[in-house]
Amino acid sequence: MSNIPLAERLRPKTVEEYIGQSHLVSDDSPLLKSINSGLIPSMIFWGPPGVGKTTLANLIANQLDRSFFTLSAINSGVKDVREVIQKASTEGMFSKGTPILFIDEIHRFSKSQQDSLLGAVEKGKIILFGATTENPSFEVISALLSRCQVYVLKHHTKEDLERIIENAISKDSILSKLKIEIQETESLIQYSGGDARKVLNLLEIVINSQNQNDPIIVSNAIVKQTLENNYVLYDKGGEQHYDIASALIKSIRGSDPNAAVYWLARMIEGGEDPKFIARRLLISASEDIGLANPTALVIANNCFQAVSVIGMPESRIILSQCAIYLASSAKGNAAYMAINKAQETVRNTGNLSVPLDLRNAPTKLMKELGYGEDYKYAHGHAGNFVDMEFLPKEIKGTNFFEPGSSAKEQEISKNIKELWKGKYD
Repeated sequence: MSNIPLAERLRPKTVEEYIGQSHLVSDDSPLLKSINSGLIPSMIFWGPPGVGKTTLANLIANQLDRSFFTLSAINSGVKDVREVIQKASTEGMFSKGTPILFIDEIHRFSKSQQDSLLGAVEKGKIILFGATTENPSFEVISALLSRCQVYVLKHHTKEDLERIIENAISKDSILSKLKIEIQETESLIQYSGGDARKVLNLLEIVINSQNQNDPIIVSNAIVKQTLENNYVLYDKGGEQHYDIASALIKSIRGSDPNAAVYWLARMIEGGEDPKFIARRLLISASEDIGLANPTALVIANNCFQAVSVIGMPESRIILSQCAIYLASSAKGNAAYMAINKAQETVRNTGNLSVPLDLRNAPTKLMKELGYGEDYKYAHGHAGNFVDMEFLPKEIKGTNFFEPGSSAKEQEISKNIKELWKGKYD
């Protein structure tokens, strides 16, 4: 058998061989159009592990016949970044187009490391390709993010993974010579969690565990039996990563601090990034608690900041304190529901005009046109309140804030109704 892993042997050589992410590589997709035109921007590929971020970056570079440089954010510093930029810039003077610099796990780069990329991207010395499993809005500095097109990659579908398995059996130079019978694929797909690399690694384990001279069977029972001692109970790159994170948040939402701290412990013991956990707690503090206890957001934000500067193992105590507090807090989702309803209204009504009296009037012409003419300054009236319409006329009186059962949300709703005298009943 080859020492090269099956996933590496089957890495596609052209965009046409690439399986999955049809929203990115279909004939009418903006990405494929830019590739075909040869005019590509700097890009960030955001998605879970094993969905083809690195592969897609390599395929684009190959198709454009560009020089391709790579760095891993895990073991590269500012010095490494500057050296590879200098090398790429020099080589770019003699190449067909701007060189591409690919940075894997760019979310692990510090601010100073990301700053060191900015000048080269701005001046067009390199085209930056970054891959990240984390939301780039949180992990990539705004100056760099604004110069990149973000492409979101999704988990592979069941159909994608079945095609990948079929390709492995029929096209791989080694497996195609064996007598392999795929009876069932459900367990392989379930264990993979939508990760193409993992499904191929698991397939290889199952095949290698059997006598290569006999017919090799791949079934749900054989997969489970083979993998029960090999499969990691918490895989921070796979399906359980998201399942256990979901269990943590749902335990908080369900006001069970014991369950919350248990799922937190599972994530910590599995080696999860504490900042990933802290971000989920921060979201829950607003989505599930919100106005029912505004202090929850303050505590969750302080938790995130503390975890960011302290690190493990001490961060586990801070995460535990925050998780227990959130689970024990009063719950309310009125803010979450309000923005959902408001966004739906925006999508349904389009870009309604801002009322003239709410518009800014920085020029003489705008003042002559009546911009801001009838605006009433609330602080100039009794109680710092003035009765005027702040919504577009087409949706005036629309109530987006509907209180839940929490005392705080009920109190806020009561105050609004008393202030507006029935307008938002």
